[in-house]
Amino acid sequence: MQSVSLETQLPEIKVVRHARARNLRLRVEPTGIRLTVPIFCTKRQVQQFLNQSEQWLLETWNKQQNQFLQTIILPEQLLFFNHSQPFQIVQQQQHIFKFNWEQHILFIRNESPEIALKAAVLAYAKQFLPEYLNLISEQTGLQYGECTVRQPKTRWGSCSSKHDIMLNAGLVLMPMHNVRSVCIHELAHTKHFDHSAAFWNEVAKYDESYIENRRQLKSIQLPAWWYI
Repeated sequence: MQSVSLETQLPEIKVVRHARARNLRLRVEPTGIRLTVPIFCTKRQVQQFLNQSEQWLLETWNKQQNQFLQTIILPEQLLFFNHSQPFQIVQQQQHIFKFNWEQHILFIRNESPEIALKAAVLAYAKQFLPEYLNLISEQTGLQYGECTVRQPKTRWGSCSSKHDIMLNAGLVLMPMHNVRSVCIHELAHTKHFDHSAAFWNEVAKYDESYIENRRQLKSIQLPAWWYI
């Protein structure tokens, strides 16, 4: 998958070449822009198409962003995957965010609170997701290299050829069984770097409900403020 950009007013455009595509097709969503390209198209043709579509892209993107921001509603509390009790969200003027672990309160700055809330979740994820992955690794005996926590738009996790695992920070907003399923999936790739029958047999050893868990993951939509 490639990325291109027309100008700073637009996000990077994800370019996907598809064998079945017959025409260039743009898809604009609040979280990004995707361009489907036939295999036979040249880079020059792609750029010409984007240049011709620039005005439409700008208008459509700006319209969607305005509508998107108007629909953002911040929650009054937030439940993380490894806590049984939700954190009450309180807006204040001091720190960008601060956790009160004893009283289960998450303080966020009232200026751009959606950005402060996302920053808090990302920090939480970087602290607790690697710990949880290590726990699952010990339980299953599946070893990995390093763990990083990021914010990809299309994947819940990935495993490199060096057995380094990336986990999506948004996982901390999901139920525990979904997080565990993603961890097992990526850990299984340390033994089978594909999606062969052997890989799925490895997954099934530790996640008997992996088919249902995969179905759930495909339908999960994180809250709007997460995509800012």
